[in-house]
Amino acid sequence: MAVIEGLMQTAQGAGQFSASNSGTLAYIPGGIQGVERTLVWVDRKGAEQPLPAPLRAYTQPKLAPDGRQLALNIDANIWIYDLARGTLTRLTFEGGNSRPLWTLDGKRVAYQSNKSGKANLWWKPADGTGSDEQLTNSDYFILPSSISPDLMAAYVETRPDTNRDLYVVDLKGDRKSKPWLQTPFDETYPLFSPDGKWIAYVSNESGRFEVYVRPATGTGGKWQISTEGGQADQWNPNGKELFYQNGDKMYAVDIKTEPTFSAGTPRLLFEGTYEKQAGVGANYNVSPDGQRFLMIKPGGVRQEGATQINVVLNWFEELKAKVPTGK
Repeated sequence: MAVIEGLMQTAQGAGQFSASNSGTLAYIPGGIQGVERTLVWVDRKGAEQPLPAPLRAYTQPKLAPDGRQLALNIDANIWIYDLARGTLTRLTFEGGNSRPLWTLDGKRVAYQSNKSGKANLWWKPADGTGSDEQLTNSDYFILPSSISPDLMAAYVETRPDTNRDLYVVDLKGDRKSKPWLQTPFDETYPLFSPDGKWIAYVSNESGRFEVYVRPATGTGGKWQISTEGGQADQWNPNGKELFYQNGDKMYAVDIKTEPTFSAGTPRLLFEGTYEKQAGVGANYNVSPDGQRFLMIKPGGVRQEGATQINVVLNWFEELKAKVPTGK
């Protein structure tokens, strides 16, 4: 039941109102305040090139494997931006949706959704045809992070007894989820390497979040990639570099996998103020040639009708009339 009609809200859903102990209500009428962010290409030296995309509350950009389309989260729905045509097309319409991921062939977009009641992994044809299909059935909160070339999905699952752990599920097989890494620490953001043989992830096992790599089989060694803190890991599509962020700084690390795995020394590429993902996930993506980064620049807030403040006296009496005692 709505007790205040026409209330201004922030983009996160916070209402713009206040009530005193004496029952006086003050509120700002209007609609939702829209966040206006800009999509930009950033090269390895930090030079920016804005995309001609409309200002929106963009998060979680994921480039298609061919680099021609971009899947994004805008206000809890997945949208597809065509880089050549400059068009935005909505892909999801039910529930809260986030964390878009492309399959290697570019034909499907997987994403997290609570449309069935709990947050699980779904996918849908990228061209919008066909129906949404649920891929996992977890009782816990999950965050999908990557899909391998052979359709193995890696995701984070949060449980009250083990915190955040990493799981994999075979999307082309029985679709039964299996634990990949469970420890007393927080592990998050698992990313398959382009060849599917390795998984980069973030863990706080050292006392702070750092980027690590393990074989995708879950057995064998473990290598720390970052050295002074790191998160928001991303592979270069050529598999020979890992990128990560530490604060506003973007780093690159050379990777060799033959004859054995080895990682180089982190080197700073650029520093800049761009939108970060809540937690330690990446809020940027890497171009197919590995030379540019699709970043999101913070923007202002679009005000919707913030022209007055309404004051209601004896509002508690009005509230009692709307919500009878015992309800």
